[in-house]
Amino acid sequence: MNERIKVKEVRLIGEDGANHGVVPTDEALQMAEDADLDLVLINQNQDPPVAKILNYGKYKYEVEKRAKEAKKKQHTVDIKEIKIRYKIDVHDYQVRINNIKKFISQGNKVKIVVMLRGREMQHSKLAFDLAERFVEDLKDEPIALEKKPQMEGRNVTLLFGPPVK
Repeated sequence: MNERIKVKEVRLIGEDGANHGVVPTDEALQMAEDADLDLVLINQNQDPPVAKILNYGKYKYEVEKRAKEAKKKQHTVDIKEIKIRYKIDVHDYQVRINNIKKFISQGNKVKIVVMLRGREMQHSKLAFDLAERFVEDLKDEPIALEKKPQMEGRNVTLLFGPPVK
C-alpha cells in the first residue's frame, strides 16, 4: 500500500469505483493523498496490477468481518469415538445406537471401538459380531458405513459417517 508499491504503473480504481485506466504509480499516489485516502494493491497478479483508492483501516476491518462470517457458517466434521466392550447390556447398546444417530445427524463421523482386554482377545469373534450388529441395526438409517469392522491391535473398529449426497 502507498509508498510500498514498487511497480511503475497501475490500473487505478477511484474511491467511488470509477475506473481511471492505467496510471503511473506516482500520479495514483498523489490522487490518493489529495483525497486523504490510501492507495492499496487489490490484485497484484494482473498486468498492470490493480490498485484502488480507499480507506485502508476500513477495508481491513471489512475483510476481517467477512472472514469471521464465513468461518461462523462453516462446519467442521469431528470424529466422535464410542468405546465399548463386547459384554454390553441391551439398554447400554440402545443408548449407544441413539448417540450414533444424534452424532451423525449433527454432521459428524462416529468411530466405534470394541475394546478387548487380556483373555478377551481369544473371543474376538464376539467383538466382530457386536460390530456387525451395529452395522445391521443402522442399515435402515441415513448413515454411511465408511470403514468395515476390522482388528486394530486389541480393538475392533468401524467408522460411520453422514450419508453421501
